[in-house]
Amino acid sequence: MSKIVIALGGNALGNNAKEQQTKIELIAPMLAELTKNNNIILTHGNGPQVGEIFNHMEMPFPECGGMSQGYIGYQLQQSLQDELNKKHIKKTCLTVITQTLVDKNDEAFKHPTKPIGTFYTKEEAEKMTKEKGYTFIEDAGRGYRRVVPSPKPIKIIEEEVIKKLNNDGYLVIALGGGGIPVINDEEKGLEGVDAVIDKDKSAALLAGKIGADILLILTAVDKVCLNYGKENEIALDKLTISEAHKYIEEGHFAKGSMLPKIEACLDFAEKHHGTAIIASLENANAALNGKAGTVIKEG
Repeated sequence: MSKIVIALGGNALGNNAKEQQTKIELIAPMLAELTKNNNIILTHGNGPQVGEIFNHMEMPFPECGGMSQGYIGYQLQQSLQDELNKKHIKKTCLTVITQTLVDKNDEAFKHPTKPIGTFYTKEEAEKMTKEKGYTFIEDAGRGYRRVVPSPKPIKIIEEEVIKKLNNDGYLVIALGGGGIPVINDEEKGLEGVDAVIDKDKSAALLAGKIGADILLILTAVDKVCLNYGKENEIALDKLTISEAHKYIEEGHFAKGSMLPKIEACLDFAEKHHGTAIIASLENANAALNGKAGTVIKEG
Protein backbone atom coordinates (compact mmCIF):
# COMPACT_ATOMS: atom_id res chain seq x y z
CA MET A 1 0.00 0.00 0.00
CA SER A 2 1.57 3.29 -1.14
CA LYS A 3 1.73 6.38 1.02
CA ILE A 4 0.68 9.38 -1.10
CA VAL A 5 0.59 13.10 -0.35
CA ILE A 6 -1.88 14.86 -2.66
CA ALA A 7 -1.68 18.62 -3.23
CA LEU A 8 -5.02 20.00 -4.41
CA GLY A 9 -5.17 23.55 -5.77
CA GLY A 10 -7.34 26.10 -3.96
CA ASN A 11 -8.75 27.37 -7.25
CA ALA A 12 -10.13 23.87 -7.90
CA LEU A 13 -12.40 24.39 -4.90
CA GLY A 14 -14.22 27.50 -6.10
CA ASN A 15 -14.54 31.03 -4.76
CA ASN A 16 -17.20 30.74 -2.06
CA ALA A 17 -18.59 28.15 0.35
CA LYS A 18 -21.56 27.12 -1.84
CA GLU A 19 -19.48 26.76 -5.00
CA GLN A 20 -16.80 24.94 -3.02
CA GLN A 21 -19.30 22.43 -1.62
CA THR A 22 -20.56 21.64 -5.12
CA LYS A 23 -17.04 21.09 -6.45
CA ILE A 24 -16.01 18.98 -3.49
CA GLU A 25 -19.02 16.71 -3.96
CA LEU A 26 -17.89 16.15 -7.56
CA ILE A 27 -14.32 15.21 -6.68
CA ALA A 28 -15.01 13.30 -3.45
CA PRO A 29 -15.81 9.96 -5.20
CA MET A 30 -12.48 10.01 -7.02
CA LEU A 31 -10.50 10.94 -3.91
CA ALA A 32 -12.27 8.28 -1.85
CA GLU A 33 -11.50 5.68 -4.51
CA LEU A 34 -7.79 6.43 -4.17
CA THR A 35 -7.90 5.40 -0.51
CA LYS A 36 -8.80 1.78 -1.33
CA ASN A 37 -5.21 0.80 -2.02
CA ASN A 38 -3.28 3.78 -0.65
CA ASN A 39 -2.72 5.75 2.54
CA ILE A 40 -3.64 9.30 1.58
CA ILE A 41 -2.78 12.67 3.06
CA LEU A 42 -4.72 15.43 1.31
CA THR A 43 -3.34 18.96 1.30
CA HIS A 44 -5.01 21.90 -0.39
CA GLY A 45 -4.63 25.50 -1.43
CA ASN A 46 -6.70 28.33 0.04
CA GLY A 47 -5.95 31.39 -2.11
CA PRO A 48 -9.50 32.46 -3.03
CA GLN A 49 -10.91 31.37 0.32
CA VAL A 50 -8.43 33.15 2.58
CA GLY A 51 -8.82 36.27 0.45
CA GLU A 52 -12.59 36.23 0.99
CA ILE A 53 -12.19 35.80 4.74
CA PHE A 54 -9.67 38.64 4.92
CA ASN A 55 -11.84 40.95 2.82
CA HIS A 56 -14.96 40.42 4.90
CA MET A 57 -13.58 40.08 8.41
CA GLU A 58 -10.27 41.99 8.51
CA MET A 59 -8.92 39.35 10.90
CA PRO A 60 -5.16 39.00 11.44
CA PHE A 61 -3.84 37.05 8.47
CA PRO A 62 -2.69 33.93 10.38
CA GLU A 63 -6.20 33.65 11.85
CA CYS A 64 -7.64 33.96 8.33
CA GLY A 65 -5.47 31.00 7.34
CA GLY A 66 -6.70 28.98 10.30
CA MET A 67 -10.33 29.79 9.50
CA SER A 68 -9.85 28.74 5.88
CA GLN A 69 -8.30 25.44 6.96
CA GLY A 70 -11.28 24.84 9.21
CA TYR A 71 -14.08 25.45 6.76
CA ILE A 72 -12.36 23.86 3.74
CA GLY A 73 -11.40 20.91 5.92
CA TYR A 74 -14.96 20.59 7.23
CA GLN A 75 -16.47 20.38 3.76
CA LEU A 76 -13.80 17.99 2.46
CA GLN A 77 -13.99 15.83 5.57
CA GLN A 78 -17.77 15.53 5.48
CA SER A 79 -18.02 14.76 1.76
CA LEU A 80 -15.11 12.32 1.79
CA GLN A 81 -16.46 10.46 4.82
CA ASP A 82 -19.85 10.13 3.09
CA GLU A 83 -18.11 8.62 0.05
CA LEU A 84 -16.00 6.27 2.15
CA ASN A 85 -19.17 5.03 3.84
CA LYS A 86 -20.98 4.59 0.50
CA LYS A 87 -18.07 2.56 -0.86
CA HIS A 88 -17.83 0.52 2.36
CA ILE A 89 -14.23 1.64 2.85
CA LYS A 90 -13.50 1.34 6.56
CA LYS A 91 -11.50 4.50 7.01
CA THR A 92 -12.09 7.67 8.98
CA CYS A 93 -11.40 11.11 7.52
CA LEU A 94 -10.26 13.98 9.72
CA THR A 95 -8.73 17.44 9.46
CA VAL A 96 -5.60 18.66 11.24
CA ILE A 97 -5.19 22.42 11.64
CA THR A 98 -1.56 22.76 10.58
CA GLN A 99 1.20 25.29 11.24
CA THR A 100 4.35 25.65 9.16
CA LEU A 101 7.54 27.06 10.61
CA VAL A 102 9.41 29.72 8.63
CA ASP A 103 12.60 31.64 9.35
CA LYS A 104 11.89 35.13 10.71
CA ASN A 105 15.02 36.28 8.87
CA ASP A 106 13.92 34.87 5.52
CA GLU A 107 14.70 37.41 2.79
CA ALA A 108 11.08 37.10 1.59
CA PHE A 109 9.97 39.27 4.54
CA LYS A 110 11.90 42.17 3.03
CA HIS A 111 10.24 41.75 -0.35
CA PRO A 112 6.50 40.92 -0.13
CA THR A 113 5.30 39.50 -3.45
CA LYS A 114 2.14 37.43 -2.88
CA PRO A 115 -1.12 39.31 -3.68
CA ILE A 116 -4.04 38.71 -1.33
CA GLY A 117 -7.54 40.06 -0.92
CA THR A 118 -9.50 42.52 -2.97
CA PHE A 119 -8.53 45.28 -5.41
CA TYR A 120 -8.30 48.91 -4.26
CA THR A 121 -7.88 52.26 -5.94
CA LYS A 122 -4.52 53.99 -5.63
CA GLU A 123 -5.98 56.42 -3.09
CA GLU A 124 -7.44 53.62 -0.97
CA ALA A 125 -4.17 51.69 -1.06
CA GLU A 126 -2.16 54.75 -0.01
CA LYS A 127 -4.54 55.39 2.89
CA MET A 128 -4.29 51.79 4.15
CA THR A 129 -0.51 51.90 3.84
CA LYS A 130 -0.42 54.93 6.14
CA GLU A 131 -2.98 53.56 8.59
CA LYS A 132 -1.98 49.90 8.75
CA GLY A 133 1.49 49.65 7.24
CA TYR A 134 0.39 47.29 4.47
CA THR A 135 2.36 46.96 1.23
CA PHE A 136 0.46 47.25 -2.06
CA ILE A 137 1.29 46.64 -5.72
CA GLU A 138 -0.51 47.53 -8.91
CA ASP A 139 -1.91 44.28 -10.30
CA ALA A 140 -2.23 43.96 -14.09
CA GLY A 141 -4.17 47.18 -14.53
CA ARG A 142 -7.02 45.96 -12.32
CA GLY A 143 -6.16 48.03 -9.26
CA TYR A 144 -3.95 47.75 -6.19
CA ARG A 145 -3.70 44.66 -3.99
CA ARG A 146 -2.01 44.03 -0.70
CA VAL A 147 1.06 41.79 -0.94
CA VAL A 148 2.56 39.64 1.82
CA PRO A 149 5.83 37.67 2.00
CA SER A 150 6.13 34.09 0.76
CA PRO A 151 8.90 32.56 2.90
CA LYS A 152 10.34 29.07 2.51
CA PRO A 153 8.77 26.35 4.68
CA ILE A 154 11.24 24.85 7.18
CA LYS A 155 9.21 22.44 9.29
CA ILE A 156 5.62 21.22 9.56
CA ILE A 157 4.81 21.65 13.25
CA GLU A 158 2.23 18.85 13.37
CA GLU A 159 4.14 16.45 11.08
CA GLU A 160 4.50 13.69 13.70
CA VAL A 161 0.77 13.70 14.46
CA ILE A 162 -0.05 13.64 10.74
CA LYS A 163 2.38 10.77 10.18
CA LYS A 164 0.94 8.71 13.05
CA LEU A 165 -2.64 9.21 11.91
CA ASN A 166 -1.71 8.28 8.35
CA ASN A 167 0.19 5.18 9.49
CA ASP A 168 -2.88 4.17 11.49
CA GLY A 169 -4.97 4.27 8.32
CA TYR A 170 -6.79 7.59 8.65
CA LEU A 171 -7.50 9.75 5.61
CA VAL A 172 -5.86 12.97 6.79
CA ILE A 173 -6.63 16.47 5.50
CA ALA A 174 -3.80 18.79 6.52
CA LEU A 175 -1.52 21.67 5.58
CA GLY A 176 -4.26 23.86 4.10
CA GLY A 177 -2.80 26.78 2.18
CA GLY A 178 0.71 25.49 2.82
CA GLY A 179 0.11 25.73 6.57
CA ILE A 180 -0.38 28.73 8.84
CA PRO A 181 3.00 30.52 8.76
CA VAL A 182 4.63 30.77 12.20
CA ILE A 183 8.00 31.86 13.51
CA ASN A 184 9.71 30.64 16.67
CA ASP A 185 10.10 33.56 19.06
CA GLU A 186 12.65 32.92 21.81
CA GLU A 187 10.38 34.41 24.48
CA LYS A 188 6.83 33.83 23.19
CA GLY A 189 7.32 30.52 21.37
CA LEU A 190 5.40 30.01 18.13
CA GLU A 191 3.85 33.16 16.70
CA GLY A 192 1.78 33.60 13.53
CA VAL A 193 3.02 35.99 10.85
CA ASP A 194 1.44 37.71 7.85
CA ALA A 195 2.68 35.54 5.00
CA VAL A 196 1.63 32.93 2.45
CA ILE A 197 3.59 29.71 1.98
CA ASP A 198 3.62 27.93 -1.36
CA LYS A 199 1.33 24.94 -0.82
CA ASP A 200 3.21 22.62 -3.18
CA LYS A 201 6.55 23.27 -1.49
CA SER A 202 4.97 22.60 1.91
CA ALA A 203 3.40 19.40 0.55
CA ALA A 204 6.81 18.28 -0.73
CA LEU A 205 8.37 18.99 2.67
CA LEU A 206 5.65 16.99 4.44
CA ALA A 207 5.92 14.13 1.93
CA GLY A 208 9.63 13.83 2.63
CA LYS A 209 9.28 14.01 6.41
CA ILE A 210 6.62 11.29 6.65
CA GLY A 211 8.31 8.96 4.17
CA ALA A 212 5.73 9.20 1.39
CA ASP A 213 6.22 7.13 -1.75
CA ILE A 214 4.49 9.60 -4.08
CA LEU A 215 3.83 13.34 -4.19
CA LEU A 216 0.82 13.95 -6.45
CA ILE A 217 0.21 17.58 -7.44
CA LEU A 218 -3.21 18.05 -9.03
CA THR A 219 -3.68 21.13 -11.16
CA ALA A 220 -5.59 22.49 -14.18
CA VAL A 221 -3.43 20.83 -16.87
CA ASP A 222 -2.84 17.15 -17.46
CA LYS A 223 0.86 17.31 -18.24
CA VAL A 224 3.86 19.56 -17.87
CA CYS A 225 4.56 21.21 -21.22
CA LEU A 226 7.45 22.88 -22.96
CA ASN A 227 6.55 25.99 -24.98
CA TYR A 228 3.20 26.06 -23.16
CA GLY A 229 0.40 27.69 -25.15
CA LYS A 230 2.47 27.98 -28.32
CA GLU A 231 2.18 26.18 -31.66
CA ASN A 232 5.23 24.06 -30.83
CA GLU A 233 3.93 22.99 -27.40
CA ILE A 234 5.29 19.60 -26.24
CA ALA A 235 3.57 17.60 -23.49
CA LEU A 236 5.94 15.56 -21.33
CA ASP A 237 5.17 12.09 -19.96
CA LYS A 238 8.22 12.11 -17.71
CA LEU A 239 11.06 14.31 -16.56
CA THR A 240 14.37 13.33 -15.01
CA ILE A 241 15.87 15.61 -12.39
CA SER A 242 18.59 16.82 -14.76
CA GLU A 243 16.06 17.52 -17.53
CA ALA A 244 13.86 19.50 -15.16
CA HIS A 245 16.79 21.68 -14.06
CA LYS A 246 17.73 22.26 -17.70
CA TYR A 247 14.21 23.34 -18.65
CA ILE A 248 14.00 25.66 -15.64
CA GLU A 249 17.22 27.38 -16.74
CA GLU A 250 15.77 27.76 -20.23
CA GLY A 251 12.71 29.52 -18.77
CA HIS A 252 10.04 27.04 -19.82
CA PHE A 253 7.98 27.25 -16.63
CA ALA A 254 6.07 30.33 -15.49
CA LYS A 255 6.98 31.69 -12.06
CA GLY A 256 3.41 32.11 -10.88
CA SER A 257 2.09 28.74 -11.98
CA MET A 258 4.14 25.72 -13.10
CA LEU A 259 7.60 26.69 -11.79
CA PRO A 260 6.84 26.27 -8.04
CA LYS A 261 5.20 22.91 -8.79
CA ILE A 262 8.30 21.70 -10.64
CA GLU A 263 10.54 22.99 -7.84
CA ALA A 264 8.45 21.17 -5.24
CA CYS A 265 8.65 17.94 -7.22
CA LEU A 266 12.41 18.31 -7.60
CA ASP A 267 12.82 18.89 -3.89
CA PHE A 268 10.95 15.66 -3.11
CA ALA A 269 12.66 13.61 -5.83
CA GLU A 270 16.19 14.85 -5.08
CA LYS A 271 16.19 14.86 -1.29
CA HIS A 272 13.93 11.91 -0.60
CA HIS A 273 14.26 9.82 -3.78
CA GLY A 274 10.50 9.72 -4.19
CA THR A 275 8.28 9.84 -7.26
CA ALA A 276 6.48 13.11 -8.00
CA ILE A 277 3.58 13.42 -10.42
CA ILE A 278 1.87 16.50 -11.84
CA ALA A 279 -1.55 15.79 -13.36
CA SER A 280 -5.06 17.16 -13.76
CA LEU A 281 -7.61 16.51 -11.05
CA GLU A 282 -9.79 14.49 -13.42
CA ASN A 283 -6.94 12.12 -14.28
CA ALA A 284 -5.57 11.49 -10.78
CA ASN A 285 -6.29 7.75 -10.85
CA ALA A 286 -4.88 7.37 -14.35
CA ALA A 287 -1.76 9.31 -13.35
CA LEU A 288 -1.07 6.95 -10.45
CA ASN A 289 -1.38 4.06 -12.89
CA GLY A 290 1.10 5.63 -15.34
CA LYS A 291 -1.54 6.54 -17.92
CA ALA A 292 -1.65 10.31 -17.48
CA GLY A 293 0.28 13.24 -16.03
CA THR A 294 4.02 13.91 -15.92
CA VAL A 295 6.30 11.82 -13.70
CA ILE A 296 9.37 13.49 -12.18
CA LYS A 297 11.98 11.27 -10.54
CA GLU A 298 15.61 10.20 -10.59
CA GLY A 299 16.93 8.51 -13.68
